[in-house]
Amino acid sequence: MTALFQTLFAMTVTLGDRIEGRLGDLKQRETGASAVEYALLVGAIAAAVVGAVALFGPKLNALFTSINVNGK
Repeated sequence: MTALFQTLFAMTVTLGDRIEGRLGDLKQRETGASAVEYALLVGAIAAAVVGAVALFGPKLNALFTSINVNGK
């Protein structure tokens, strides 16, 4: 019975060491977003805004013009 507990303890310690080593590797490789990634994100958002204005701009202009004409 003691041998079983010793084996389980040894396995637990070994597994803990392996997990700790892997987590340490992940922490060393983990980096934050760089300026290039932020620039790409801002560029994509700007492209989406330009596309939305180009697509919906004339319709919105007509809508507001009709509201302005009917409101007078």
